[in-house]
Amino acid sequence: MSDQITDRRAKLKKIIDLDVDPFGERYPGVTANADIRTAAETLKIEAGQILEGDKAVFKAAGRIVLHRDIGSLIFMTVRDWTGDLQFGLSKKMVKEHWKVAKLLDLGDIVGVEGRLGRTKTGELTLWATDFRLLSKALRPPPEKWHGLADIEIRYRKRHVDLYSNPASLRVFVQRARIIDYTRDVLRRRGFIEVETPVLQPIYGGAAARPFLTHHNTLDRDLYLRISPELYLKRCLVGGLERVYEMARCFRNEGISPRHNPEFTMLELYQAYGDYHDMMEITEEIIGGAARDVIGATKIKIGEHEIDYTLPWPRRKYADLFAEYVGFPWDDVAQVRARARELKIEEPKLDDAVVVNALFEHYVEPHLINPTFVLDYPAPLCPLTKRDPNDPDVALRFEIFINRMELGNAYSELNDPDQQRETLSRQLRGEEEETMAVMDEDFVAALECGMPPAGGLGIGIDRLVMLLTRSPSIRDVLLFPLQRAEQRNGKDEPREGEAPAEPGGRSSR
Repeated sequence: MSDQITDRRAKLKKIIDLDVDPFGERYPGVTANADIRTAAETLKIEAGQILEGDKAVFKAAGRIVLHRDIGSLIFMTVRDWTGDLQFGLSKKMVKEHWKVAKLLDLGDIVGVEGRLGRTKTGELTLWATDFRLLSKALRPPPEKWHGLADIEIRYRKRHVDLYSNPASLRVFVQRARIIDYTRDVLRRRGFIEVETPVLQPIYGGAAARPFLTHHNTLDRDLYLRISPELYLKRCLVGGLERVYEMARCFRNEGISPRHNPEFTMLELYQAYGDYHDMMEITEEIIGGAARDVIGATKIKIGEHEIDYTLPWPRRKYADLFAEYVGFPWDDVAQVRARARELKIEEPKLDDAVVVNALFEHYVEPHLINPTFVLDYPAPLCPLTKRDPNDPDVALRFEIFINRMELGNAYSELNDPDQQRETLSRQLRGEEEETMAVMDEDFVAALECGMPPAGGLGIGIDRLVMLLTRSPSIRDVLLFPLQRAEQRNGKDEPREGEAPAEPGGRSSR
């Protein structure tokens, strides 16, 4: 590596000695490689031919991923974010720029203006009449341009992964388009996008361990939000009847293929609706993104083909539990006995928490195709309306796809007295899997009157994982948090990484 860097820096000096800026300048009028290839389809270009006329003249730029120097000719495969294209340089055509062209390396960024043609073997080629070095790469790229093989290095050096691995780059282009599509769906339905605080004096809206920080000027501790829910509901109280947020959330918990300490959550609330309205929106966002962004209603993941064709089945939590566990979820004795068999029994856990542990173990592995699971045990859902016919049931659904929970929705609880009681019950330790804080300001806001509403949260990272067939959430996050690298026998943080906690585990 050091020899290659030394060689590249020697070439850098030679380029400077030629009175050429090795890091270029503005290069306007560039046409994407994919658009050039599309234009070429309408032009009749024979093998060995270079076209004349203005329609055959293009300006292109990108990074060199293949380089062949054969004396008086140089052929380069140049990559931009739409794909690859071959550039052809000849000493006769680029003239005074030829000396710079002979100093090029893999990874350099170049610009060419020229005429389209084909080589004798029929390869589409942009033959340069003008050439510019736009950026000299001082570090060599990966040895093979099919992408970095080491997954950890791909995450740590995402910039290299993106330019060397087109499939990785496509994932993030698709991610952006999925988010745009989601916003379009909500815009058509009359929702407005809002922004709520990331730094919060009281964390709430989900069951999670928060990140703690401190504001020096105010001299007070604050939390990074784990959910925007309670602030978005304040918007409903204030008269913003359809609101949503693409919220960056933070939870100080474990890393796994499905979990990351910071993640993007779509949360939305619709006044005068309920969780049935949220099902329609969920289908429109997820099913529509599969159809219109990815271009498929059936997407194969591993051994399963996920069918996104609408509508999706609605299944009751109690029915699924009885079907796969073998007895009703409200049979406490059998629930506790089965939990002991699975070694997940803890006397301090609420019955509903143990029920849900059995549900996760027995039922979720069967939820492959999109399935709405409706009507959860009420103690798990402190922010949710109860079924008027059964107070032990909460009007909540979760959407499962490929065994993974992708979204969560409620008919929102808007009774302030009942809300205060459910939050107080958590503080008494009666409900272990819910947020253990009391936000009196939020309850006071409910006392001003919040309309009946439906609320929905969808994990954007998980959605992108599914639609792009990515095996890990870190594959769809540009710069996921990594464990500190080993240096001199110690975990030392790199730029952009948190220092390691005692025990060698990165701060999360």
